Amino acid sequence: MKKIITALLFTFFSIIQAHAQIGSNADVPDHTPMMNKTWDAIDKMAYKVTYNGAKKVYTPFYPKELKALENKVVELPGYMVPLHSGRNHKNFMMSVLPVMQCQFCGSNGIPPMVEVTLKGGAIKFSEDPIKLKGKMVFTKDPLKGNSEIQIVDAELIK
Repeated sequence: MKKIITALLFTFFSIIQAHAQIGSNADVPDHTPMMNKTWDAIDKMAYKVTYNGAKKVYTPFYPKELKALENKVVELPGYMVPLHSGRNHKNFMMSVLPVMQCQFCGSNGIPPMVEVTLKGGAIKFSEDPIKLKGKMVFTKDPLKGNSEIQIVDAELIK
């Protein structure tokens, strides 16, 4: 009888300890996606696949709801994804998910991203979400190094 009570107590305290470790969300950051109508339009960008001989060529395709935003000033919330090492950044990628969250894991694939170039000086990298306002432009030839969708002359909105 004593062994049964000891085993039950051990099991009970083990379950409580495991629940306390798993159920504690105080240290888990909130990685809520920053989706809005602009991000929804960006997420619809696709690639047209053609062939140049045996070589596949991927050309960006911008659907009408995204094309309608070309050369327009948009507001975009999101997370900074640095392109270079360092503390301050004038040019970076912006994502609906934080860089600390694996971008290539999960069932939904790579989240939408845009390249940002700030109008003024550089801003300090932050793991917290930021909000920018700037002009959306499409890169004519993304194979030459820039992202397909860019936000240029961007300003931080506080």
